[in-house]
Amino acid sequence: MAILPNGGKILIVDDDPGVARSLELIFLSRAYTVRVAYSAEEAIETIATWQPDVAILDVMLPHINGIELGAAVRANYPNCGVVLVSGHPGTDALLQTAREQGHSFEILPKPLHPTHILDIVAAMLPKMTGDA
Repeated sequence: MAILPNGGKILIVDDDPGVARSLELIFLSRAYTVRVAYSAEEAIETIATWQPDVAILDVMLPHINGIELGAAVRANYPNCGVVLVSGHPGTDALLQTAREQGHSFEILPKPLHPTHILDIVAAMLPKMTGDA
């Protein structure tokens, strides 16, 4: 099977089905392979079996937040890029806790502009957009 123009495998993790579906459609429109998880627990199972190239994680997930999930993904799947997104202004305390634990993240604010999120993910996949 040939690699498609953008080709990467993208996991979208958001407990809001509308946001998850919107992101899914954005990436599908650019020939990415996409899976959606609606919780950190579901994401952990998906990552273990499917191993995406990039995981787009909502910060405000129930039980396990996106920053904790992002740290676990980076620790266990170092080849998987992590993009954090949030529509909530109160994520500073979560970021500070992550920094104190040695993790550095940037959070993209929702709503996400399609071109912006596509550019960020494409920049994380240089190995897939070059000569194969």
